[in-house]
Amino acid sequence: MAHTSFEYVRKFEDVGDVCLPSTYIVVRLDGRGFTKFTKAHDLVKPNDKRALDLMNRCGVAVMEEFGEIALGYGQSDEFSFVFRRDAVVFKRRKAKILSLLVSLFSSAYVFHWATFFPQTLLQGPPQFDARIVLYPTDKSMRDYFRWRQADCHINNLFNTAFWALVHQGARTPAEAEAELSGTLSQDKHEIMFSSFGINYNNEPAQFRKGSVLRRVMHPVPIPSAVRAEEEAVAKVSATSDASEKHASASDLGRSPPAKKTRLKRVIRVFHEDIIQDTFWEEVLGKDA
Repeated sequence: MAHTSFEYVRKFEDVGDVCLPSTYIVVRLDGRGFTKFTKAHDLVKPNDKRALDLMNRCGVAVMEEFGEIALGYGQSDEFSFVFRRDAVVFKRRKAKILSLLVSLFSSAYVFHWATFFPQTLLQGPPQFDARIVLYPTDKSMRDYFRWRQADCHINNLFNTAFWALVHQGARTPAEAEAELSGTLSQDKHEIMFSSFGINYNNEPAQFRKGSVLRRVMHPVPIPSAVRAEEEAVAKVSATSDASEKHASASDLGRSPPAKKTRLKRVIRVFHEDIIQDTFWEEVLGKDA
């Protein structure tokens, strides 16, 4: 950048823009105007698996780009990501992290739309707002994600009962809302089971618990070029003993060698309980 007398204005960009060191950086994205968006695209109520899987694909795209993200969690039209305490991404500048993460997520939503909705034309650009919250301790960061999963459970239980009353019970939305008003969790379970034979505990875990994105070690095929090079080295090292040129009878009956694989750190989607300590003991030990 050329040095000019106007360059001093850049100093204003940095005022209050840096995340505190040694804190977990949590970014949460929320769909804006998604009630209207879901109606425009005729999404299934109370849960459209295609839309949830699309959100997960966007979450994976974000974690592929930002290697310092330890964990992602998504439910409904929201997604949360937590950066490790020692993350140095963009020198921990809030504006950079926030703007690039939300723009990547939004563009990924448009880019991958046709994969999950091949018969549905995207009617307009999806919008997401985003915020950054800093958590200073393991406990506060864990409790944030516990809060989001508890919110998923509460909302999905209500929505499942609500839409059962509308779709199967022939209630109007206003009637269904009035019937559920003031009910407790066990009341909603009873309404669904006694009236419609719905056991809420048998609903897909993705709907009840949301989606957890984690980095795990997973066997992947070795690329052909690397495999060929390794095999060439092996041939040079191999013994030239003539007896090895002739397969024994037992060798002829053996199965072909299995495909060669390597362990690689990949992003996988899980639908699991993140409220219990056992989950966090595993994650903090490996990723956070």
